[in-house]
Amino acid sequence: MIGGNFPLPLLNLTKLKFLSIFDNHFEGTLPPNISVLSNLKTFEASHNTFTGTLTSALFNIPSLTLIDLKDNQLTHFLEFGNSSSPSRLERLLLGNNHFKGPIPISISKLVSVRELDLSYFNTGMSVDFGIFSQLKELMDLDLSYLNTTSTVDLSILFSHLKSLFKLDLSGQHVSVSKMGSNSSLPAHLGQLQLSGCGITEFPEYIKNLQYLSDLDLSNNNIKGQVPQWLWKLPTLMSLNLSSNSFTGLERSSNDVPIQEMIMLDLNSNAFQGPLVIPPVTTEAMLVSKNSFTGKIPRSICGHRFLNILDLSNTNFTGSIPRCLRNLNGYLSVLNLRYNQLSGNIPEIFTNATTLTSLDLGHNRFVGTLPRSLKGCSVLEVLNVGGNNIEDTFPFWLSSLPKLKVMVLRDNRFKGLLYHPRHYFGYPSLQIIDIANNHFTGNLPSDYFAEWNMTTSKYFKGFHYIGDSGSYYHDSMVLMSKGVEMKLERIFTLLTAIDFSGNKLQGKIPESVGLLKDLIVLNLSSNVFTGNIPSSLANLTELESLDLSHNNLSGHIPPALGGLTSISNITVSHNQLVGPIPQSTQFQTQSASSFEGNLGLCGLTLSEKCGDDVEKEQPQELV
Repeated sequence: MIGGNFPLPLLNLTKLKFLSIFDNHFEGTLPPNISVLSNLKTFEASHNTFTGTLTSALFNIPSLTLIDLKDNQLTHFLEFGNSSSPSRLERLLLGNNHFKGPIPISISKLVSVRELDLSYFNTGMSVDFGIFSQLKELMDLDLSYLNTTSTVDLSILFSHLKSLFKLDLSGQHVSVSKMGSNSSLPAHLGQLQLSGCGITEFPEYIKNLQYLSDLDLSNNNIKGQVPQWLWKLPTLMSLNLSSNSFTGLERSSNDVPIQEMIMLDLNSNAFQGPLVIPPVTTEAMLVSKNSFTGKIPRSICGHRFLNILDLSNTNFTGSIPRCLRNLNGYLSVLNLRYNQLSGNIPEIFTNATTLTSLDLGHNRFVGTLPRSLKGCSVLEVLNVGGNNIEDTFPFWLSSLPKLKVMVLRDNRFKGLLYHPRHYFGYPSLQIIDIANNHFTGNLPSDYFAEWNMTTSKYFKGFHYIGDSGSYYHDSMVLMSKGVEMKLERIFTLLTAIDFSGNKLQGKIPESVGLLKDLIVLNLSSNVFTGNIPSSLANLTELESLDLSHNNLSGHIPPALGGLTSISNITVSHNQLVGPIPQSTQFQTQSASSFEGNLGLCGLTLSEKCGDDVEKEQPQELV
């Protein structure tokens, strides 16, 4: 990747026709004289960090057919269109910038444009959606999340834009004044995204969209049953009805009759009774946070193309069907979290060579971890927290080269975390949570020396574990800053260790200071003794440190006051003495962060140190 300002020498290439500098680290403003590239046909500069004003000079290049500047940090978009010749622009992609203010009316002059993306344009005012009615050639229109109080009248929009194939109005308030006949609908509309549009009834006009393949009605207020006519749309392949109040399907059977369904998302509704069964062609099935009952049906094992299966938070009982091994080779995500499943976790993962995320947390599983997990060669996330598993620490999982997240918390794991014959070499581990188990023993001083909890500092923007453009995102609960925090998506730069609530003893290993990318460290509620390691001062990225409820003694190392990123420090209920470090990070903590240490003193405590007492004495007037 290349960085710096826009490379001005490119402006000397006046015969240049195609310029692609996308997905780099370019910053600063675009050159106002970019129109000297008068032969330019395509300009692709998306996924950079360009700022400032989108220069109107771009629109004066007569041969230009594509402007792609999405995913930058541009802030102003001024009126344009002073060129004497009509625009040939066919694709204008400006989504996901920092634009503020009105949408330029001159957009209505781009009569040749076929694809227009203005998503996340922060208008902060009313929008005249009539300006888009002039763009008769539009096939792909994205006006999602414009931050406006204006309402989009679909009837009017559809009546003018007959060529539309894809329309995204997510986040806008949508209404339908009148929708007379099929003639008022775009004949070949294939993708319709209306997420978060304040819709309260299932739109009847959708039944006339015979070429519809992708429908998103998520995050609305639609109640009742999913209408039967929806399943008669001949080309529907992707359906997202999540975050509504649907209670069931309007038919006698719970089978979805569409034969070519690829993605079905019914998350966060009020579906009841047996599980809705999708077609065998389905690749992604997401039905979490509903009220299904009974056991996981064995018929789901016949869906051999399933790539994502999310049945979390759905009240299922019984055991995991052993026939789920039939999905090995395709399945990448299996989420059964927050159910009432019981019994042993079956040995069904021997050939699960495509599984990247396995979440079995918060059920009633017993027994040991299945050793067949060693066959999950690309596993990134393993969560079995909140069960009744009795086992020793799974050193054998170190053979998984891509494992990033391991959650064993709230079980009955026991024994040592260290064995001299077992190299603790998880090469990709970023988060380990083994809190509230029965682990015992000492940790040698070099315990963390072989750990590789590092992250790339060269990611631009936000990246998440398992984030590859799929329908599913991993999530977890992490103790941070003193409270349980649910992470709906796991940030790739997050590194965390939670060993709390065990019976670990001896000194905290000095080698912990080698984990320089660590953000969360929780060693509370153990039996650690000795001093707080001064090497903790090397953890410059640390935001949360909890050493409470141990038997630590001595002073708090003054060097810890240099941890400028830290916002939560808890060392309560130990045997610490001496002054609290004189830094803003320590002095802004509440007294409860230090309570239970009778020898500590400082301005935030009832016990003041000698120097603090002098500071509080009023100065005598001379």
